[in-house]
Amino acid sequence: MKAPESLLERIADVPGMGRGCRRLVVLLTQLGDFDSMEYAQALVPALPQLDQAGIQLLAIAIGSQEGADRFCGFSGFPAERLQVEPNANLHQALGLSPGLKAPGGAWPSLLLMCAGIGSPGTLAEVLRGYTGDRTAPQRFSDDEVISTGVLPEIRAGMFRRAGGGGFQRPFELATVRLRNMNEVLRHWGTYVPDDRYITQRGGTFLLEEDDSLLYVHRDRGILGFSETMNRPLAFLDPWMPDAG
Repeated sequence: MKAPESLLERIADVPGMGRGCRRLVVLLTQLGDFDSMEYAQALVPALPQLDQAGIQLLAIAIGSQEGADRFCGFSGFPAERLQVEPNANLHQALGLSPGLKAPGGAWPSLLLMCAGIGSPGTLAEVLRGYTGDRTAPQRFSDDEVISTGVLPEIRAGMFRRAGGGGFQRPFELATVRLRNMNEVLRHWGTYVPDDRYITQRGGTFLLEEDDSLLYVHRDRGILGFSETMNRPLAFLDPWMPDAG
């Protein structure tokens, strides 16, 4: 199956994203969305493996260039691999979910989605952040000092005392999300210049050299940017065995 024309047209003039190589195109949501930040943070450690596998990466988010600059500075995502759109037109052209549309507008809709209404899988994923997950990797090395900007600094070694090591310990992912949330809320206007699109969901498209689709995922709810949230990049395994 060929990739959607609207996607091919959007990336046609982006250096390195033309036919002749495999391309991973990630449609992020608003730059201030949980999903955008977590997806970027999952991709950053995999960049060397992507390059080694010959897979070109481009992320496209809803936001402004100012927000993109801050997003990259905080997440470590390479600025040259992130582009922004001022609205959700591209997302909608690709058939990505606009999210819940409840009476009262975007904010009531977002709050309902955060409560799991019209957002399948969200509550289970929030709970996983608190309870831990033995199928997911450890998030912090034991010698790290973690500052969330909300709570006093803590040493990551406390997670080992609470649950061991070598996997995602209880409260570890929740701590990552708290740190992300504090960053976004402190700079909300930069990350989200137009809140009309705060419920819009994203998607993932892996393209073959001939523009056919190797893989596609369309998010259905908040914290659903991957089919396998314990290993968000597991879909790349057939082409990049060391991804995770």
